[in-house]
Amino acid sequence: MTGAVQIRRLATSAPDFEQRFEALRRWSAEADEAIESRVGQILADVCARGDAALLEYTQRLDGVAASSMSELELGAAELRAALDAVTPAQRQALEAAAARVREYHQRQLEACGRGFAYRDAEGTLLGQKVTPLDRVGIYVPGGKAAYPSSVLMNAVPAQVAGVGEIVMVTPMPVHAADVDRPQAARGRHALVLAAAHLAGVHRVFTIGGAQAVAALAYGTASVPRVDKITGPGNAYVAAAKRRVFGAVGIDMIAGPSEICVLADGSTAAEWVAMDLFSQAEHDELAQSILLSPDAAHLDAVHAEIERLLPALPRRDVIRASLEGRGALVHTRSMEEACELANRIAPEHLELSVREPARWEPLVRHAGAIFLGAWTSESLGDYCAGPNHVLPTAGTARFSSPLGVYDFQKRTSLIEVSAAGAARLGPIAAELAHGEGLQAHARAAELRLGGHR
Repeated sequence: MTGAVQIRRLATSAPDFEQRFEALRRWSAEADEAIESRVGQILADVCARGDAALLEYTQRLDGVAASSMSELELGAAELRAALDAVTPAQRQALEAAAARVREYHQRQLEACGRGFAYRDAEGTLLGQKVTPLDRVGIYVPGGKAAYPSSVLMNAVPAQVAGVGEIVMVTPMPVHAADVDRPQAARGRHALVLAAAHLAGVHRVFTIGGAQAVAALAYGTASVPRVDKITGPGNAYVAAAKRRVFGAVGIDMIAGPSEICVLADGSTAAEWVAMDLFSQAEHDELAQSILLSPDAAHLDAVHAEIERLLPALPRRDVIRASLEGRGALVHTRSMEEACELANRIAPEHLELSVREPARWEPLVRHAGAIFLGAWTSESLGDYCAGPNHVLPTAGTARFSSPLGVYDFQKRTSLIEVSAAGAARLGPIAAELAHGEGLQAHARAAELRLGGHR
């Protein structure tokens, strides 16, 4: 694909801006009917036939033939072997990233992961008990690429939260170069398994797709049923997570990757263009938007897009993303740019400006905010420390990044004293009578006498 990149240009001063801006924001997270139907069949089949269905789908969809599920589970020794098999530079990078991610989430635990209790004037104890989930499942994509960073971002906060058992599923289709190599040594997966070892994953099954989600949600003879499933995946995985929600918890239904850059013209146009590429290269449906009051800067970034794109291996994907859902938007001011960013509520928001502390308070809705020209989104993806599993498709208006709190549950604690029952009983009885729930009212009234 050649020729100039046809990325749309918008200006807030144009009379048709609102119409074009709303069209830019629009994206449906609904899976198409064919995917939904197929996922429904797979879930039902795994629920009914368990391991037999998993073996069948793994052979049919991943090209991996196994006679039993034990062949598709990797033990601790194999994970350790994977860590030993990666290059020294890869191991150092993994260990450094894991340490930073763990330190950040440990602070998160200290800040919001503890329970509390207090007594009121009558001696009634009120509080909240925080406990980790017993068992979670993390889904790590592996069909087209390997994602060790996704292992760290999902498993480390679960480990920090104190989850009893972390079960990882990841597809490992056999490629020609790997046919005669043991799974733990296969180059494209060694980093994933090494990351699993470092992150404290307890069990690893080399299965993927909707069938893996079904196994985690319902359990089979070999795959234990979990309490919550986290992690990204393709349209089939997303549809399966949506369907099993309620039987288990899920983190979110993630859409295509997004980046929104707010620039005042002070950052090198080359840097900004590459940051836009960093999300566009994920997927043709990914979205990269630049907001700036500096028209000359928008022109400079566009010129850098043209110059840099031909040298990138994923240039066709980037071009399709920029032309399909990307935009360079000329705003009247930085204040207006911040307000548009809030309407977008992007997954990643870069404040590529001289004074990020001046503009950050104006940003209310974003999955993660990257402050200043030196803070590329890619650092957050891999090793800065905060989680890279972020809300997409505008859900940052009401959702948060994956964190320690996603792997905990909260239980209310109430211990009412006799004096407390005397004080609270009439209030509860009055409201219960008003709702027509006489047993509720009577249960409160029986305790007003102060004796058992």
